[in-house]
Amino acid sequence: MDPSKRLLFRADLDELRTQFLAGIDPPAFELAGPQENIYFEPDTLKCGIVTCGGLCPGLNDVIRSIVVCLRERYGVATIHGFRFGFTGLAEQNALPPIELTTRRVSQIHEVGGTVLGSSRGPQPVDEMVDTLERLGIQLLFAIGGDGTLRGAHSIVEEIRRRDLKIAVVGVPKTIDNDISFIDTSFGFDTAVEAARQATRAAYVEASCHRSGIGLVKLMGRDSGFIASFATLADTQVGLCLIPEVAFSLDGVVRVARQRIERDGYVVIVVAEGAGQDLLPEATEWDASGNRRQGDIGTFLRENIPERMRAEGVSVSLKYIDPSYMIRSLPANARDANFCLRLGHAAVHAGMAGKTDTVIGSWRRRLTLVPIPTAVSSRKKVATDGYLYRTVISVTGQPDDML
Repeated sequence: MDPSKRLLFRADLDELRTQFLAGIDPPAFELAGPQENIYFEPDTLKCGIVTCGGLCPGLNDVIRSIVVCLRERYGVATIHGFRFGFTGLAEQNALPPIELTTRRVSQIHEVGGTVLGSSRGPQPVDEMVDTLERLGIQLLFAIGGDGTLRGAHSIVEEIRRRDLKIAVVGVPKTIDNDISFIDTSFGFDTAVEAARQATRAAYVEASCHRSGIGLVKLMGRDSGFIASFATLADTQVGLCLIPEVAFSLDGVVRVARQRIERDGYVVIVVAEGAGQDLLPEATEWDASGNRRQGDIGTFLRENIPERMRAEGVSVSLKYIDPSYMIRSLPANARDANFCLRLGHAAVHAGMAGKTDTVIGSWRRRLTLVPIPTAVSSRKKVATDGYLYRTVISVTGQPDDML
């Protein structure tokens, strides 16, 4: 590979020095962007686009970017939009795909959600590849999170087993920003911006009542990035609870009471996946194979005032859960720009015949990340890293919340 088209993904200087002295190329990602040669013939190429998983700001922007780049940059005439996730590729009674044209997508970025619809859960891989073969699709773009990417990888494996010439390119969609080897995913910036409105409302409610508590539950099933960034964006937050850090109800009440005694109020931000050990273990699983989590927001809403009353303190708690309002928003300007770049990079990769790859953002450059690498682990907030240490510094909360 041309060294100018590689981007290192390790920062261990000692290891890099050892590899250099040994004449070994360091691990690197291939930079995304237009390729010198293309693999597919645009005049006869048929493409497909599918969106899966939960909603996220920017989905329509990515669809629009892919369609416009395919048609205007490469002259591809046929682009199918599969309806309601992978079910549109697998189910016999699935709705027929939408023919995506430049005119049809010209204004879809102005609204939230996805014009293609979405769904969760795996589908029979052989049936999905059968659909691709039947429609003559040679290039499929899968927009979704780790479950979607795992599904895309399964499609690639079946394509290879059949020795078909079909490429699959992923665009990472996770509002929680928790896909590994990807700095930032689209929709995250919009989510933090909207979350800030919720924390401000919580501050107004809390500060206008005697012993007021503003409790805000934000997205973050396994990773607390949105909660952490929203806390840093609004310095009135006095306590940030994320899945990566264990805490007890006593610990939360202790800190909340200290803030009320000092300031007269407290704003608490909690990620949806935090404190699951405090709740009854869930026995149900969702369509994506994830264990359904307990509602930490309602648990804290009900138990904090009760515990405070037991200690002789009467509080006024206001609870805000803006999750679905945030997920349904259109992308802000920063995310819209990012989505355009991701869509273009996905098209360039696909037209060059790249497959089983996802477009990543690494050190402010777009890269090609092998899908198995991207889903090998879930990205989490490092509790000893700069982000969380800054959260601790801003909120003043203790390291030990047990």
